[in-house]
Amino acid sequence: MRTLASAAFILLVSVVHAQVAMAPPMGWNSYNCFGSAVHEDEVRSNADYMAQHLARYGWKYIVIDFLWAYDNPPGSRIGNPYQLRLGDGSYVPWLAMDEWGRLQPHVDKFPSAFGGHGFKPLADYVHSLGLKFGIHVMRGIPRQAVWAHSPVMGTNGIRADEIADTSSTCTWMNHMYGLNMQAPGSQEYLNSLLALYASWGVDLIKVDDISRPYHAAEIEGYRKAIAACGRPIVLSLSPGETPLADSFHVKTYGNMWRMADDFWDSWPEMLKMFDYAARWQGVGGPGHWPDCDMLQIGKISKRGPVGPERYSRFTDDELQTHLSFWCLYRSPLMIGGNLPEDRSIEQRLLSDPEVLAVNQEGSHPRQVLKEERRMVWISDAGGGALYAGLFNLSDSAQDVAVRFDLLGLRRSVLVRDLWQRQDLGIYKKEISRKLPAHGCALLKISSR
Repeated sequence: MRTLASAAFILLVSVVHAQVAMAPPMGWNSYNCFGSAVHEDEVRSNADYMAQHLARYGWKYIVIDFLWAYDNPPGSRIGNPYQLRLGDGSYVPWLAMDEWGRLQPHVDKFPSAFGGHGFKPLADYVHSLGLKFGIHVMRGIPRQAVWAHSPVMGTNGIRADEIADTSSTCTWMNHMYGLNMQAPGSQEYLNSLLALYASWGVDLIKVDDISRPYHAAEIEGYRKAIAACGRPIVLSLSPGETPLADSFHVKTYGNMWRMADDFWDSWPEMLKMFDYAARWQGVGGPGHWPDCDMLQIGKISKRGPVGPERYSRFTDDELQTHLSFWCLYRSPLMIGGNLPEDRSIEQRLLSDPEVLAVNQEGSHPRQVLKEERRMVWISDAGGGALYAGLFNLSDSAQDVAVRFDLLGLRRSVLVRDLWQRQDLGIYKKEISRKLPAHGCALLKISSR
């Protein structure tokens, strides 16, 4: 009986996957530029920019990252603030929370939440621009709800302290306990959370502290709660390194999941990401995407969390490599920089329709060449055509070539440079490009 029930639920999950994230989600996330301290006016200004300048290219999600229930003073640069526990067992600062142990947006940061409105006014504004709205949440239940013996909505008197797994904690923040998913009331608590988020108009939740280590029962719990809430919601799982051994489970229950820990504007981290991607190739597809993490493009770290306020440290060539690979690999695309401060380089990168089509319309990305100084990835472009990325991993300029027989092509082909938006001509046996240090060429190769 249990096996039949599990099979039925997996079938339901497949139906839910068919409703969301059929192509990799594209949007903006507040973490890389504002850390834990983004305010409502900044979210609105990024949404305004996206609606005016980027939405027509496919960008649509506006995602508020962590600690929206915490009172960051304006201008603060706090990374992962801890709560202090007082002598009576209570916590300070007290996170904004309702009577059912569900966190609420702090009104000092999100004034439109005043009066118990939650994120609904802000989500309504984002939706009015033709965009979608997302939030970050931490796995589990607030420790302060456990201390307060908060009742669990939808149960007959079950309390937060009866469903918390106090041995399951986050290593880098002390706000939450994990859930004991075997305890009566745990699923009802998650159902109450997703019912709340659905009432706000949330379109994506990024659940943190859930993939490393891998919490399978809680991941299933969030998926069940999404199925019960009646609203299509993308389930993003963070952070990596998600265990490759759990690839079947994560692609069954998650819509996107992090392959690695936080990615920042460092070339050595880029090289590591190429390796992570190679391990996960063949797993992604409609409704379930391995996630290379956010795009380090634009003005970042305005209030932390890593390094001084700056534009991305990547060179222009590295920025092009960065976006080219994320697109070719079909990673979700979440912009990390503060959009209103974009310069011409960011505007060019984020509004190239031919490059973004590689992310949204390609299929089956795969590595066909990897050497110490060169790398080639391809994906299917439809109609027998291929997208190809030629990457120079060297610290100096060099030629990077790929033979067409390596790509399964046996006759002359037409090659188009997608960044230059021009046809390069007819090639018979191979294509070779002179690339700058850490540079790339993103091509479309079509049979004649």
